[in-house]
Amino acid sequence: MTKPLLLQHPNLLSYWLGQTGAFMAYNMLVVAVGWQVYDMTSSAFSLGMVGLIQFLPQLLLTLVVGQVADRYDRRFISMACQWLKMAMAAVLAYGSFRHSLTVEGIFICAALIGAARAFEMPAMQAMLPNLVPAASLPRAVAAAAGGRELAVILGPALGGLIYAFGPDWVYLVGTVIFGLAGLAIIGIRMPSRAAGVTAPGQSRAATLLGGITFIKARSVILGAISLDLFSVLLGGATALLPIYARDILVTGPWGLGLLRAAPAVGAIAMSLYLSRHPLQRRVGVTMMTAVAGFGLATIVFGISRWFPLSMLALVCLGATDMISVVTRQSLVQLETPDEMRGRVAAVNSIFIGASNQLGEFESGVTAAWFGTVPAVVLGGIGTLIIVVLWFKLFPALAKRDQLTQPVPDAAAESTTAV
Repeated sequence: MTKPLLLQHPNLLSYWLGQTGAFMAYNMLVVAVGWQVYDMTSSAFSLGMVGLIQFLPQLLLTLVVGQVADRYDRRFISMACQWLKMAMAAVLAYGSFRHSLTVEGIFICAALIGAARAFEMPAMQAMLPNLVPAASLPRAVAAAAGGRELAVILGPALGGLIYAFGPDWVYLVGTVIFGLAGLAIIGIRMPSRAAGVTAPGQSRAATLLGGITFIKARSVILGAISLDLFSVLLGGATALLPIYARDILVTGPWGLGLLRAAPAVGAIAMSLYLSRHPLQRRVGVTMMTAVAGFGLATIVFGISRWFPLSMLALVCLGATDMISVVTRQSLVQLETPDEMRGRVAAVNSIFIGASNQLGEFESGVTAAWFGTVPAVVLGGIGTLIIVVLWFKLFPALAKRDQLTQPVPDAAAESTTAV
C-alpha cells in the first residue's frame, strides 16, 4: 500500500504542520480579537476595522514582500513571521490578563500580525515547489490547501471554546502554537539557491514590478488568477450567512456554525480526493467547469429555504472552489521560475485577499440595494457570466490540457483583452 504523500516527503510534512498550525492559531486569534473588540466598543465599525487594519499591510507591502521572498531564505522569513505573530499574541495575552489592553493596542498588534502575514504568504507559497518533485506538486498543493481548510474549521471552534475562560487564554494558546509552527518550518531542509534576484542591467523598479510583469505576459496564469478573483468577488455568499441563519433558514447560532463549516467540509473532502487523484487532462476546462459549479452552488444556496439543501449547496461550493484553487496554484507554481516565485506569489496573494475582502463588501452592498436573496443569486449568475467571458478572453487557459505542459513564450501567446 502506497504511503500518504505527507509521509513520503518529511519536508512536506514539516511544511504542512507549520502552515496548518499557523492558520489554526491565526483563526483562533480572529475569534478572540473580534469578540474582545466588540465587547469593548459595541461598534460594528471598530469590528470591521480589525480586518481592514490587517489587510492594508499586505496591500502596501506587495512589491516589497515578493522581492524579499526571492532574495532571502524563505524558511527563515516564514519562521520569523511565525515568531512575530507569537510575540503579538503574547502581548495580547499579557494585556488581557492585566486588564490593561486598549482597543488601540489591539489595532497595533493586528497591524503587525497583518504585516507578518504579508511577508509569510509569498515565502510559504514559493517554498512549496522545492519540497516535492514537480510531478507531485498538484497533490502537495491539494494537501496544503486541505490543511488550511482544516484550520479554518478547528481554529474558530477552538478559539470560541477557550474564550469561555477568557481572551487571555486564547492568546496564550495561540502564542504556543505560533512558536511550534515556527519550529516546524525551520526544520525543513531545502536545496540551496542563489540569493540575488536582480538580473544584470535590470533596474530596481523592474525587479520590484517583476511579478506583475510576469503575470501580465502569460495569459494562462493571468486567466487562472483573475478567474478566481472575479468568481469569489461575485459569488461571496458566505458574508451573508448570519442573515440566512437568522432570517431565512431560521436556525439560530448553532445553524450559523454549521453553515460556516460546510464550505470547509466540502473543500477538505475535495482536497483529500485530489491529493490521491490529481488532475491529469483537460485542466483548463476542468477549472472553468468547477468555477461554473461554484456559481450554480451559489444560486442554489441563494434560493434555498430548506436547511439540508442549503448545507449541501455550501459543501458543493467549497468542493468546487477547491478544484479551482488547486488548479490555479499548481499552474502558477509550475509555470514560474524559482527566482520569480516570491514576487508572483505576492501578487497572487493580493488577488486572493482582494477577492475575499471586496467580495464581502460587494455582497453587503448588493444585499442592501436589492435584498439578501437577490444579491446572492445575482452573484452566482455573475460568476457564470465570468466563466463564459473567460472562455473567450483566455483561450490558452481553456485549451490547457496538462498542468505540467510547457507554456509558449509570452511573445507567442495570443493577446488578451484585459
